[in-house]
Amino acid sequence: MQTYYYLVASKRFLREEEPLDEVYDERVRNYQEQKKEIDFWFIDRPAFLDALEFADVKAKVPQPATAVISTNKQFITWLKLRLEFVTTGEFQAPSATISEPLATLITA
Repeated sequence: MQTYYYLVASKRFLREEEPLDEVYDERVRNYQEQKKEIDFWFIDRPAFLDALEFADVKAKVPQPATAVISTNKQFITWLKLRLEFVTTGEFQAPSATISEPLATLITA
C-alpha cells in the first residue's frame, strides 16, 4: 500500500478564488526540468471522500470538492501553509474502502 496525502477544499475556492493552476503548471515545469516523476494530482469530486472513514471530512468541506493528492507530504504541507479554508490528511490505498486513490466521481 502507498500513503497518499491530501488537501481538500471546495472546488470554487481551489479553482476560482485561489486558482492553483499556476502552482500546478510551475510544479510540473520544475519536475520536468529535474526529470522527476509527477507525484501530485488535482482531482475534482474525489471519490475517496465517499469512504466511510472520510464522512467527517466530507461534511466539513463545501461540495463539490476538489483535492490535491500527493505521495509527497512536504508538498501538501507547503500548500496548507499557503492556503486557508482547506483540510489536510492522509490515507493508505489501495484498501478495502479506497480501491483507486485518484478516482473521481465525475462521469463522462
